[in-house]
Amino acid sequence: MYKLNELLKQWRHQLHAHPETAFEEVWTAAFVAEKLREMDIDVFTGIGGTGVIGRLKAGKGEKTVALRADMDAINLSEEGTPSYKSQCPGKMHGCGHDGHIVTVLGAAKILSESRDFNGTAIFLFQPAEEPGKGARAMLEDGLLERFPIDEIYGQHNNPGIPAGTVNICKGGFASCEDNFKIEIHGRGGHASAPEKTVDPLVIAAQILLALQTIPSRSAAAFEPVVVSCTELFTDGAHNAIPSNVTILGDCRSYNKAAGQMIETRMRDIVDGICRAYGATFDFFYSHEFAPTVNWDEPVDAVIQAAGHVLGTDKVNGNCAPFMASEDFGAFLERIPGAFFFIGGGEGDEARDFPLHNSHFDYNDRILETGARVFAQLVRERLA
Repeated sequence: MYKLNELLKQWRHQLHAHPETAFEEVWTAAFVAEKLREMDIDVFTGIGGTGVIGRLKAGKGEKTVALRADMDAINLSEEGTPSYKSQCPGKMHGCGHDGHIVTVLGAAKILSESRDFNGTAIFLFQPAEEPGKGARAMLEDGLLERFPIDEIYGQHNNPGIPAGTVNICKGGFASCEDNFKIEIHGRGGHASAPEKTVDPLVIAAQILLALQTIPSRSAAAFEPVVVSCTELFTDGAHNAIPSNVTILGDCRSYNKAAGQMIETRMRDIVDGICRAYGATFDFFYSHEFAPTVNWDEPVDAVIQAAGHVLGTDKVNGNCAPFMASEDFGAFLERIPGAFFFIGGGEGDEARDFPLHNSHFDYNDRILETGARVFAQLVRERLA
C-alpha cells in the first residue's frame, strides 16, 4: 500500500509542476498516455481535442464501466511553496485535477495488475472541465460511438470534508451554470439635468432588485435557485448620466426546466422595466454547464463500493447537494452514472485551503484511497 501511494504522489507532483489550462493539456495528455501504455492498456488520444481514453478488457463480459478524470488547470498564480510548485506562470492546479488524474491512473494500475473483473474498464481523461466545454467536446467527437459506455463515474476532491470520506446523493448533486448579459440602452446627459435623460443606471437598479424575485417568488419554496448579478458597467462619468449599462451574472439550478424558467422570467422582467422607463435592451442568456444529476442505482453502487473500501461509517449517501457546477453532468445526460466527493480535509486551517485558492494543494494522502474506491467500483459493477 505504501509503495503505491508513493508512486501516485510522485506522479501528482510531476503533474502539479506542469499545469495546462483548457484544451491545452498536451504535456498532461502525453504523460497520461505514457503511464497507461506502461500498464499495457490500450490508449486512444486526441478525443475532443486533448482527451485520452484507456481501455482495459478482462474476462468475457460485455458491460463497460468508465472512470473519468478532468485534466485542466486554472488561470491562477500559485503562491504556495511546495518543491513541485507550478513552473507555468499564471497557471496552477488550484482545483485538484492533478489529483483526479492520478486517482484514475491509480485505479488503472490496480486493475491492470489484478484483472479481477469481467468486462471492459474505460479510463477517461477529459480536457477543459473548468469552462464546461470538455465533456461536450468529447461527446461531440464521437466518444460514445467509438467507446460504448454503460455506466460512468467521477469524483472531486473536497477539502471541506474529512480526508478519506465519501459524500454522495441521488438526484441533483451539482447545479447547472447559466450566464447572462443585460444591456440597457437609455439616453445619457448631464448629471444636473436628469429630466432630460432616460437613466439606464436607475433602470438597472430596478432590474437588479427585481431579478431577486425569481428565486423567491417564481421558484418553488424547496427548489434551489440562485440568481447572482456579479458585474455592472456603464459609459458614464462622475458628472454624466450614462447612455448604456451592462449587467453580467450567473444562475444556478438543478434541472433544465428551472433554467428555462429563470431565462423566461428574467427576459420578462427586463422587458417590463425597460418599457416602463422608456429604454430599450439586449438580452443574452447561455446554458454553460448542465446540472449534474446522479442516477439512483449508480449512487447505490458507489455507496456499496466505498463502504467496502473505507467502512460504511466513512460514507454519507445522502449528503446535501452543492451549487457549484461540474461538466460531468453532460455525461449523465447521456448515460447512467454518479459523481461524488472524496474528502481531503485534515482539520488544519493552515493546510486545508479551499479550491481555487492560490495556496491550494491536493492532499496526497487520499490518492490511493480514491484509486481503491474506483477500482472496487469497477470490480463490483463488472462482477
